[in-house]
Amino acid sequence: MKIIARDIPPRSAWALEQAGLHPLLARLYAARGVLHKDELDDGLARLLPPAGLLGIDAAARLLADAIAADLRICIVADYDCDGATACAVGVRGLKMLGARRVDYLVPDRVVDGYGLTASIAERVHARGCDLLLTVDNGIASVEGVAAAQGLGMRVLVTDHHLPGPVLPAADVLVNPNQPACSFESKCIAGCGVMFYVLLALRAEMRQRGVFDAPGAAALPAEGAGATPRTGLPQPKLDTLLPLVALGTVADVVRLDANNRRLVAQGLKRIRKGAMPPGIAALFTAAGRKAATATTFDFGFALGPRINAAGRLADMTLGIELLLTEDPARAAQLAQTLDAINRERREIEGGMREQAMAAAEALFDADAAGAESLPPAFCVFDESFHEGVVGIVASRLKDRLHRPTFVFAASAAPGKGHEIKGSGRSIPGFHLRDALDLLAKRHPGVLLKFGGHAMAAGCTIAREHFETFRDALAQVAGEWLDAATLTRRLDTDGPLAAEYRRAEMVDTLHQEVWGQGFAAPTFSEELQVVSQRLVGEKHLALKLLHQGQPVDGIWFGHTEALPPRVTLAFRLDADEWQGVRRVRFLVEGADA
Repeated sequence: MKIIARDIPPRSAWALEQAGLHPLLARLYAARGVLHKDELDDGLARLLPPAGLLGIDAAARLLADAIAADLRICIVADYDCDGATACAVGVRGLKMLGARRVDYLVPDRVVDGYGLTASIAERVHARGCDLLLTVDNGIASVEGVAAAQGLGMRVLVTDHHLPGPVLPAADVLVNPNQPACSFESKCIAGCGVMFYVLLALRAEMRQRGVFDAPGAAALPAEGAGATPRTGLPQPKLDTLLPLVALGTVADVVRLDANNRRLVAQGLKRIRKGAMPPGIAALFTAAGRKAATATTFDFGFALGPRINAAGRLADMTLGIELLLTEDPARAAQLAQTLDAINRERREIEGGMREQAMAAAEALFDADAAGAESLPPAFCVFDESFHEGVVGIVASRLKDRLHRPTFVFAASAAPGKGHEIKGSGRSIPGFHLRDALDLLAKRHPGVLLKFGGHAMAAGCTIAREHFETFRDALAQVAGEWLDAATLTRRLDTDGPLAAEYRRAEMVDTLHQEVWGQGFAAPTFSEELQVVSQRLVGEKHLALKLLHQGQPVDGIWFGHTEALPPRVTLAFRLDADEWQGVRRVRFLVEGADA
């Protein structure tokens, strides 16, 4: 691993500090490209206006007409946390805006696979649905959309995934990544897209005189020239922001300025106790405090518990948790999800060991340096569970610093000849583009594929596994060079001694950090006073930081460190007998 300190533009840091930011925060934000304090304004009025989303006005009209006609609306969701929160945002929001008959259906990961399929369209139609609304999926569902329309349903697709060469012929399509869409936040999550559709719908209904003009609400401009009319009080859609914040962070989308504002607004409400009972119950089940909620809680405590339902059970559990208004039922569902998540961790642990052993068999484990590794990894085992392959691929990618696919046998009826893979990538290797190239070079190998730059999925026939593995390695070898294949950890450089205190930890944790806007990580040479293993897999450290003792912990690391070493670390605080002390969470050591 190569530890690299980020460049900190001195003028930007000085300007931010002069504008009133804490000196350390000014330095951190400047290093992440923030030039002016107003970029950090997380007020609702600073959100991008919905009008920038192609198709959103047509979506608003379609939904307003459906509500006016009392049509039955069915939401088809994805089975991850973004899909679950997008579904909850859609159901709650549509009901707030007057829809009386709103239903939802979430595909089964094993039986149905991903997205709107013809069979799902038939099930939705059997429920008497008039309007089918997809959330966090649908951009690749060409056949499913056609099937739904063939059954007489109208289809509104809301999604954020990258489109394929052919778009579905939906009645309306809202996706910032579709051609000709000028919306600046291309990385908004599925739950964010659904939230924006609701904003546009409310504006449309206000234009129709259903709602009064907004009073104290400070949401972005929803429609130029909106005229106040006598109607019902305008519903406050900002109550949905805790769900949007959770789904945005859990989906690991890049936290651009707009996404950071959505997350910040959700966090503020959660910290004040204003959240659905299901989110409150998840905090309790995870042993976290909602009053001090952080993006870390979303990504590593709440999100995994909801995702576990889609991986091992039925995401209906997660969606029902997010929809219920009954605290007792929420507590029961949260405990169920917590138990499923523990099972997921056990399955993942065993799979990870098997996958790592299989990966190590592909290279010389005794060879020194990253050059001994192939440029990409693909692992398949009959015993793997397809609901956990994505997590295992992520763990292997982190360990090996290579684009990685992990495959499991399909458990879907009649699909025993297929295997399903989930991939994770490293910076500099666009995984979906790589699959697209592979499909062109080897027609017929990929039965289905889709995804993003850093995460993608595909289905292939068992007999084509070796072809896929070799073809992916060939593309990786062409696209990646030695510098890209060397693990790099960007940090914020040394930590001044005066900032090594618990109050500073709290200040940092209150900010919005995540994908594309990394949490503060510091690095400098430290003296290792003592070290010992705890729990057989974590390294507990006593360190000297600028002459002062500080505790450290390196989770998942067992190899001993030299007496002096350059470490990358995050700030944390633990409490013992009522006293809070700073500790360093070690992220890596300079090779």
